[in-house]
Amino acid sequence: MRPLPEYEAKTNDGKDDAVSAALAWHDGDAKATIETLLADCAHLRRQLEMSRSAISRGFVRGWDPTQQRD
Repeated sequence: MRPLPEYEAKTNDGKDDAVSAALAWHDGDAKATIETLLADCAHLRRQLEMSRSAISRGFVRGWDPTQQRD
């Protein structure tokens, strides 16, 4: 899955640079970028918690999503 075009940025060598794209989205304001990323993370954790209570274990064949990264 590709990110939305407004979140893409290319470096001089043509590689994606998500950090530069996030900073550019906030006009270079690092604090605003971090605040937005933390808010997005909190939102996704809430969504994950809601999905854990709504999806049966049989449907996902025993998979149990966790909030912590491996």
